[in-house]
Formats: sequence, structure tokens, C-alpha cells
Amino acid sequence: MKGAVAFGAVAGTVEEPFLVHFAAPQPVSDELLALARPAEPTEVFRFAAPCAGHACAHFDGQDCRLAARVVQILPAVTSSLPPCVLRPECRWWQQEGKAACLRCPQVVSECVAPSEEMMRAALPEGDSASFDASL
Repeated sequence: MKGAVAFGAVAGTVEEPFLVHFAAPQPVSDELLALARPAEPTEVFRFAAPCAGHACAHFDGQDCRLAARVVQILPAVTSSLPPCVLRPECRWWQQEGKAACLRCPQVVSECVAPSEEMMRAALPEGDSASFDASL
């Protein structure tokens, strides 16, 4: 996606993955993506990109419903703001504030063993399709 950057790496366990923020966002390049091998880059890195707006199933015309559901459904996993270089431009921060940041470390692109809460947060409202374990 144009403008995408990697801003962290996934650590933890399959059951409880968490995000470790990079000191600076990394441009998405062939070299960066190759570092994930043999895994998929979305299993290793957390990416951010400009809001896709109406091209995204989570966008309601004004807000990111994914960010809203993450705040409404998922528990906070930290009590202080994680160090994040994207915060000034982050749509989740701008829309949901500190509440989104306190939940962000548990959100990973490829969730192998998602909890019921993670599944509810990830699916667009009204989507009864099977969950593909991807946020």
C-alpha cells in the first residue's frame, strides 16, 4: 500500500502476541520484507498506512470503526502510552485518543489464536463471514 511503513515487530507467544515499537518507522522495501522469511511479513511486522477511507470495510464515512471496536471490546494491555513515533499522524489516536494506544500493543496483523473479543473487534459490523485471523 502506498505510504505504508513498518512501525513495530511482533513478539510474545502465539496465544498472546504483542507489539514492540521501533524507534523510527521503517519504509516498506524488498529488503525489509525479506527479513521476515520464511514467515510472512504480516506475521513479523506491524504496518501502518494512510487511511483508505471508503475503500476500507471499517470506514463508516467519518470514523474508523475498527479503532472504535478495539477500544470498546478489547481490554487495555498497558497503563501508560507506549512509545510510538506514529502517534501524531495516527488515525486511531486522533479518533480514540489514549484508549486506543493502551490497546494497540495487542493488535497484530496475523492473529493465529484470536480470542473471541479479538474476533469481534476485527470483523466489520454486520459481517457474518468466517474470521480469517487477520486484522
